[in-house]
Amino acid sequence: MRVLKVEVFDNQIEAALKTLKKQMQKDGTFQEMKRRAFYEKPSVKRKRKQAQARKKRRRALQRSRSWDDD
Repeated sequence: MRVLKVEVFDNQIEAALKTLKKQMQKDGTFQEMKRRAFYEKPSVKRKRKQAQARKKRRRALQRSRSWDDD
């Protein structure tokens, strides 16, 4: 896991929080926190992972098709 670091300038906490949130979303930490907030049944976990795999495969297929068009 990567260490996220945000510097606060001139006591601008709101801007620093916004930056931190963006970094967490980009890194996937924000989604991980939300997912771990409550217990996830094994069947729900399996379905979520399968959906993520389908999404990943679809994206890879679209990328490969765009390379073929060029």
